[in-house]
Amino acid sequence: MPTPTEVKTPYDYFTAGNHAFKESFEKSIATLTEMNAHSKKNLEALVASMTAAAKGAETMGARAMAFSKKSIEGQVAAGKALTAAKSIQEAVELQTGFAKIAFETYVAEVNEISEITSASVKSVMSPITERVTALVERVQSAR
Repeated sequence: MPTPTEVKTPYDYFTAGNHAFKESFEKSIATLTEMNAHSKKNLEALVASMTAAAKGAETMGARAMAFSKKSIEGQVAAGKALTAAKSIQEAVELQTGFAKIAFETYVAEVNEISEITSASVKSVMSPITERVTALVERVQSAR
């Protein structure tokens, strides 16, 4: 390939222009291929993130339904026990015991839901965080 100072004939100009066009075209194709791969990975990360979000929501929904069912069963049992109470003092003791158990169960459930939510958020954010990290590393390496 002749350098610009070595170009002397129209053929040399044509050859140099053709070579420059070919190099530019190949670089453009390589860049587009790289951008396509990057976009594909971003889409895959988004799908993984949405899948994790759906799984987390499904887990939370199932957990809420199970807790509601258990809570209603406890309320029915407490109601039956209260109707069978032989004195007001026994009814107050039963109600106090039920309230204590209901509160402890509720606090335990809130803690479980909090842990599930935290794990779900981590699962949802992980693929996106990986892509952002990859982008930052790429930008830093380009400097």
